Amino acid sequence: MRCVVQRVKKAAVTVAGQTVGKINKGLLVLVGIGQEDGENDIRWLGDKITGLRIFEDEEGKFNLSLADVQGQILLVSQFTLFGDCRRGKRPSFSEAAPPLQAKESFDKLVEYLRVNGFMVETGEFQANMDVELINQGPVTIMLDSKKKF
Repeated sequence: MRCVVQRVKKAAVTVAGQTVGKINKGLLVLVGIGQEDGENDIRWLGDKITGLRIFEDEEGKFNLSLADVQGQILLVSQFTLFGDCRRGKRPSFSEAAPPLQAKESFDKLVEYLRVNGFMVETGEFQANMDVELINQGPVTIMLDSKKKF
């Protein structure tokens, strides 16, 4: 699994002009699911997202996690994170999980985060979404459960 984590003041996702998910202070997480991803990747990514110390303490240092600041999560599925642009000019998405597998893994990640006490909103799977955010900092972190980067 791959994701782009952005620390936000607020974020929202709309589909066809309707808001389907929105949060205030917290993390906007764009999630790509690969063909080889499973339960271990879901747990690793869920724990990493919620444990990242990317919120500032009273001294301005990155010492606080999402739980420490009682932040929220907006999770948005994005298969394009598996776009391979090493050859040619059109990305190949051959490493991305097929839609049914990706949806199942995405839903499991949402459930894992909720069971662990986090407020999670989502976009709409396979929809054309507009994502709006105020990136605070800006702080943007990339994660890969296979540790490729």
